[in-house]
Amino acid sequence: MYMSLLARNDRALHGYDELVRRGGDLARKCRAGAMPIALALSLSGCARQAAPSFSLFGAYFPVWLFCMAIGVAGAICARIALVASGLSSVVPAQLAACTAIGVIVASLCWLLWLGR
Repeated sequence: MYMSLLARNDRALHGYDELVRRGGDLARKCRAGAMPIALALSLSGCARQAAPSFSLFGAYFPVWLFCMAIGVAGAICARIALVASGLSSVVPAQLAACTAIGVIVASLCWLLWLGR
């Protein structure tokens, strides 16, 4: 009786191994088929409307470019303010702090300018 239980358990484990092997093949096939779909969806964009831009001297410039320039100017102003106030010797990660301030300024500029 004990041996029959072991034999039954062994057959059940063999069936489980077969199921795992088949599932691995199925997962590999799904990943192979999903890759082109994921690439196509990522290239489609988020909206049907055009990117925010404005005309300057007859050419269209993207708004994110100007927000980035304003963010860089904000980071430079933050660095100047740190040096002028004497906090440059106290702040340990000045590059990270000035970069974060620049990103915040650029994000606020984008939010206030476009309201999205």
